[in-house]
Amino acid sequence: MRLRGALFFISLWIVGCGYHFAADGEPVGIQIESLAIPLFSSTSSEIGFEADFTKVIRREFIGSTRVPLVSEENAQMVLIGKIQDIRADPLSYRSQDFTVGGATTTYQVTGSRRLRIRLDVTLLDRRSGKVIWREAAMEDQASYVVSGDPLETRYSQQKALETIAGSMAKRIYARVMERF
Repeated sequence: MRLRGALFFISLWIVGCGYHFAADGEPVGIQIESLAIPLFSSTSSEIGFEADFTKVIRREFIGSTRVPLVSEENAQMVLIGKIQDIRADPLSYRSQDFTVGGATTTYQVTGSRRLRIRLDVTLLDRRSGKVIWREAAMEDQASYVVSGDPLETRYSQQKALETIAGSMAKRIYARVMERF
């Protein structure tokens, strides 16, 4: 009898707190019929990251939700992203000696960098024009190795970008789909 009473009160508490379970891939606390994720824009002086970043965000939604991704004109909701800042700050150094004309000079050479990206992300109800949520300064970072070969360095930087985009995609997905 006590067990049944305890279960009854626990059931009332769960129902009363507003928490509920949702089917996988369905938004919680908001109705989303369709979603558009247009190409992220950038105010950064770095170019070329926008398409890669947008692709990773779209992939997260395609693989995790039942909400169809459609063109902006046909979407109920639009996820608008703007890359505000991309910085690659030196993270580690090594000393290297150069001898020119008999004089030796020591230079600091960057061994690794930290890539930092800051986004402004907005979920907009396109039909009403209402902003559902906005995070003006979502930021993440990853480090990469700087090589003497510029192509190898560019590849390492691209992998760092993909790491950051993947992490941010999960955070954006959570904000859009797991609202309660």
